[in-house]
Amino acid sequence: MIPRKELIGKINKALGRSQVTALLGPRQCGKSTLARLIAGKTKARYFDLEVQADLRSLEQPQLALENLKGLVVIDEIQRMPELFPALRVLSDRKPLPARFLILGSSSPELIRSSSETLAGRIEFIEMGGFSLAETGIGKVEPLWIRGGFPRSFLARNETDSRSWRENFIQTFLERDLPSLGITIPSASIRRFWMMLAHYHGQVWNASEIGRSLGVSDHTARHYLDLLSATYMIRQLQPWHENIGKRQVKSPKIYFRDSGIFHSLMELQNRDSIMKSPKLGASWEGFMLEEAIRAFNPPAVFFWAVHSVAELDLFFILNGRRYGVEIKWKDAPEGSSSMRTAMADLKLDRLFVIYPGNKGYRLEKNIEVVPAAQIYSLAQSIS
Repeated sequence: MIPRKELIGKINKALGRSQVTALLGPRQCGKSTLARLIAGKTKARYFDLEVQADLRSLEQPQLALENLKGLVVIDEIQRMPELFPALRVLSDRKPLPARFLILGSSSPELIRSSSETLAGRIEFIEMGGFSLAETGIGKVEPLWIRGGFPRSFLARNETDSRSWRENFIQTFLERDLPSLGITIPSASIRRFWMMLAHYHGQVWNASEIGRSLGVSDHTARHYLDLLSATYMIRQLQPWHENIGKRQVKSPKIYFRDSGIFHSLMELQNRDSIMKSPKLGASWEGFMLEEAIRAFNPPAVFFWAVHSVAELDLFFILNGRRYGVEIKWKDAPEGSSSMRTAMADLKLDRLFVIYPGNKGYRLEKNIEVVPAAQIYSLAQSIS
């Protein structure tokens, strides 16, 4: 087991200051493991809404919860959205006898009642699979190839890891999505998901994908939003700068877990990944997620000017503007695209992340950074 001390610390701080803390992330990313660890130390009351007995015990939620004290954990909260009005009443009591830790496998947008009903009372914490900071900097390649889901990353061998991911995909489509009230046939979503894998790292084109699937633009957009809301896909929005140039206005799409992407693309091992035309896109998506987790900015974007320049990641942190380019190259070099991004976006610094071991400066305020050093770099600018 890999300790997740920083995440546990973040949860404990939220529990100390908020009436309700929501820990959200994809299925099987380790939410329940962390919650049970925290609950065990505080002798908390734990409800798992995938257990029928716990579901039945909360059929009258206010009556079931009002006499509990200390920490109360409710797992898979999206299965019972009618709990939120009761949680609002219970979290407004003074003095407050209990605080609530709720776990969910869908975003606040998908369980909209949580953000509306508990506004001002709830703190959201998002988590995913293991990060490079948790596995150790020597695990860049296995984390990239297997992805961060704990059972995939910690599997005894590549065959077991791949088997777990294939079972996860099937279960996600056939059980997890229907449990959220999504009635789209699993075969349709699977076709869409596999098609989306071919667009990984590219600008979203609803018309093109809709035509390929034989569905409307609106339906394709709906499918994309569902996979985003369940933490499978990231829609990276474009940044617009007033520069008088024709800038890209549609989001880029990325699989949030590289292991799931590899499975859908039938890339079964390191050799097949290295020979794939999707090698660069795979590395870009993996390091994009690591960069977002390392720098942890309030908001993230990409930037692109049609046929002129682009930037994989742009964010503002502590009033300073940063850019990130991700390259699968032995020795990245400077480019006109980087210089255009520096000038048009008025970047303070631009980092080029690559799989090598040596960092070096390309030009003024443009530097090449090894993937293994991304977290130490983030600490130095925070």
